[in-house]
Parts: sequence; structure tokens; C-alpha cells
Amino acid sequence: MPKVTAQGKTFECPQGANLRQVLLQNGIELYNGATSTLNCHGLGTCGTCAVQVEGAVSEPEWRERTRRSLPPHSLAQNRRLACQTQVLGDVKVTKFDGAWGQGNQTVWTPKG
Repeated sequence: MPKVTAQGKTFECPQGANLRQVLLQNGIELYNGATSTLNCHGLGTCGTCAVQVEGAVSEPEWRERTRRSLPPHSLAQNRRLACQTQVLGDVKVTKFDGAWGQGNQTVWTPKG
């Protein structure tokens, strides 16, 4: 089973599991500020669950590429929408500031 490391925690999940669901089920603070309640709940339309992911994950599909191509996101940023990402192997996740996780300041890293 793949291992996910985020916010100082490491836990296992089934291969192919949805990254957003795995993070939330394990008590990871995925959203910044008010977006913890004001989000699309995994539909891939709001972009507030953007994270940097290192490791084996699914390739971005059209919905994610489209949302990340719209401001305040940029396809040039190394970010993924957790709700549109499947865990295929061990991964490390980092969250950045900004309502959409689009900022440059780190909120949390895999180590904490």
C-alpha cells in the first residue's frame, strides 16, 4: 500500500485512492481559511485543494488542467488539485498559502 506523508504524518492508503479524501480522512488541514467550508467538495471546479505532490500519482485530466489554467492558478506552478489526483505510490505533499493554495509561502510540508 502506498504511503502518504503530509503535515508531519505518514499513513497508508489503497493504490488509486483519491488524494483529497485520504488527506481529509487522516486529519490533514487541506484548505486555507474559509475555504475549509467554501469549496466544491471534490468536484474539481474551485481549485482550493491545490497542493504540491512529489511521488507517483495519476496524470492530470482535462478538468484539472482546465481549472489550473485559470487565475489565480497557473499551469507553470508545480501544483495538483488533490480532489483530482489518485495516489499510485508513495507521495509527499506540501501546502502553500493563498485561498487556492496558489501562494509562494509554505503552510505545511511533509515534515510538518
